[in-house]
Amino acid sequence: MSTGYLSGKVALISGSYKNLGSVIALALAEQGADVVFNDLPGVLSQQEKDQLIDSVCRLGRKATAIDADISSFASVQALQEKIRQELGEVSIVVNCAGPFNMEPFSRLKERDWDIVMNVNVKSVYITTSVFAVAMKALGWGRIVNLSAGSSSVRNHGVYGLAKSAIRVLTEELALELGPEITVNAVAPGQIEESLPLIHAIDPTFGERYTARSALKKLVTRKDVAQLIAMLCSPVADMITGETIRIDGGAELPRF
Repeated sequence: MSTGYLSGKVALISGSYKNLGSVIALALAEQGADVVFNDLPGVLSQQEKDQLIDSVCRLGRKATAIDADISSFASVQALQEKIRQELGEVSIVVNCAGPFNMEPFSRLKERDWDIVMNVNVKSVYITTSVFAVAMKALGWGRIVNLSAGSSSVRNHGVYGLAKSAIRVLTEELALELGPEITVNAVAPGQIEESLPLIHAIDPTFGERYTARSALKKLVTRKDVAQLIAMLCSPVADMITGETIRIDGGAELPRF
């Protein structure tokens, strides 16, 4: 059994059936946390969910995979009850789910605005409202929100707006939920493994972003996951209300 610094903790990671979210879940499990994978219905088959769960069980931890729409209050309340029955109270929430859309506002459809804002921003309000009460009662909690490098630019449409809102919401929640709970955000730059998705929109983006980076390379999903695990560790006990960029210096101000 793992005896890491998160031993005995239960971590919920939204949007974790694939990509970055699943890597974050494994990073927390490696530090001893039991893990709740979460995403929308239909994203994975039951066999694929079982494989995710098994990846955590091989580390000596418990895991479950529960479908839920985290932009719905009723859905998150039902999610909480299922987690209580299977693993106990959640003391770590990583709000990773966040659909991307950089369509110009003049062409953006109302439905797409709602999807991006609801899943990126409204979900943080909902998960915090539902899970923070138990964290307070436990006397310890960690909330980590996923912002993005898009929050630092002004041509990424509603996605950039949503990720900017997360930075402000993180600060407000940190003031509201201390001293028992810390609330922080992580703002990754362009993630290496996600380049194929962005290249479908902008084929030269990766090359330009790498050149802009002070370290001349792109951040990986593992890099981001390790930073989030650190924010849940005793090392970060005095860090709250921060949005930490992890982009190799790509967003540093310059003339």
